[in-house]
Amino acid sequence: MFETPFSIVGTVATNPVARRVGDQDFVRFRVVSNSRRKMPDGSWESGTSLFVTVNCWGKVAEGITSVLYKGDPVVVLGHIYTDEYEDKDGNRRSSVEVRANSVGPDLSRCRVKLERTRSVGIRASQDEADTEDAAPDVVPGAAAEQGLSLSA
Repeated sequence: MFETPFSIVGTVATNPVARRVGDQDFVRFRVVSNSRRKMPDGSWESGTSLFVTVNCWGKVAEGITSVLYKGDPVVVLGHIYTDEYEDKDGNRRSSVEVRANSVGPDLSRCRVKLERTRSVGIRASQDEADTEDAAPDVVPGAAAEQGLSLSA
């Protein structure tokens, strides 16, 4: 199946709904991205809005539970597709959806406190640091896996 890469910067439009599907965690929510443009007089004019349903599976879903809520600014990366279905009246419907590979806060519109998940390359305890000025708690090579940068 051909998958179209997609990214959206927007706002969580519905509270995420979590459930278990088979042996995997699943979270679904909607994101809205509103376009705006600056007018010649310096004012801003609202443009169109794009709403998409975001589907998250596995580790991505686990990371969202109890973290994202309606109104939060987000960046979503994944693959976009159209889900076609029949409603209860037998009418053909479609919905634009994204299977998310990554979901995170839009740091241009909010501040967050980062809590890393325990994984290969992450030290089990901050107590292992030799000094207060020790290097970041990421083993080189694992940084890319964790989406982290070792540069200052």
